[in-house]
Amino acid sequence: MASTDGPRRAAVLGKPVAHSLSPVLHRAAFAALGLDGWTYDRFETDADELPGFVDGLGPEWVGLSVTMPGKRRALEHASEVTPRAAAVGAANTLVRQGGGWLADCTDVDGVTGALQAAGGYTAGDQAVVLGAGGTAAAAVVGLAALGVTTVSLVVREPARATETVDAAKRAGLAVEVLRWSEVGFADLAGRAAVLVNTVPPDAVVPHVAELSRIGSVLDVIYHPWPTPLAEAVDRRGGGLATGLDMLLHQAFGQAEQFTGQPAPRAAMRDALRAATGNILPLPI
Repeated sequence: MASTDGPRRAAVLGKPVAHSLSPVLHRAAFAALGLDGWTYDRFETDADELPGFVDGLGPEWVGLSVTMPGKRRALEHASEVTPRAAAVGAANTLVRQGGGWLADCTDVDGVTGALQAAGGYTAGDQAVVLGAGGTAAAAVVGLAALGVTTVSLVVREPARATETVDAAKRAGLAVEVLRWSEVGFADLAGRAAVLVNTVPPDAVVPHVAELSRIGSVLDVIYHPWPTPLAEAVDRRGGGLATGLDMLLHQAFGQAEQFTGQPAPRAAMRDALRAATGNILPLPI
């Protein structure tokens, strides 16, 4: 837990990182909490540069948000790791712990918070995840936290899905890997309570009619908006969460770990909405 005595520093690390909205969220949190002199910046840092950057930080640093491509390296470099970060196999959060750093993965909160607050998710045993990149690994761990027991992972090439499959198994999920070109999407949608899409919008276009029937959908794409999948879900009146919802909800846990205080959720939400042209309601 961070001390609030005196100015403190935090930042987001990634490459590229100029587009990151994390400063909007965390600066709003610091202001709402009255943490005068606290700063939050961006630093262009790739995976190989991350360990040296972290080791060079002074005692005024309370925490770091980590985006691609450094999330796995952040996990490896930490002196302590939370169970959920270990399950995902990556960390998007580093928090100062005495002389070392604690690695966490609040991306899991991003998935669960987005699906519950915006996606209308309440219960269901089976889920579908499209894609197997880093977001998919956090998604399967988040789905397990929501009570899902079985996940169907739909990918172009099953051999490339190993890391997400491992994450699902570490989270206690039964997982089946399906080749995209061979999937019956109508049957798959009929069995699932929740869908997380991590692939580009164009890839999903041929299947939006079937996939939009799933009751709760998290489409991690939010620019450009709306996606064809989002439009189809909206027409059917389904529950819809987005990557912007996920970004907001993952930031709450980071803010709390950085400051040691409850996240000022409304202030953070309002700042993010203003920075993105109020395109989404972002329920909290």
